Amino acid sequence: MAQRTTADETLSRDEFAAYLRDLAAEFEQGDEQVTVPVGNKNVALAPPEMLDVSVEVVERSSMLRGDRETVDIELSWKP
Repeated sequence: MAQRTTADETLSRDEFAAYLRDLAAEFEQGDEQVTVPVGNKNVALAPPEMLDVSVEVVERSSMLRGDRETVDIELSWKP
């Protein structure tokens, strides 16, 4: 059974950069567990040394709805 925890927020660029720095610090500590903040919850995960990383960038141009850009970063592993 899969357990999913999601949160959607609007952050400033500075707030988002701080979130990424904090997440990077969790991975750099080298502990067995990494704590990932998701909204008002913290999720403890157990990543190995090597991770599968996927980065996707989509740039859309629409005359009616305007331009939109998205970046998806996915990390995956088997604990």
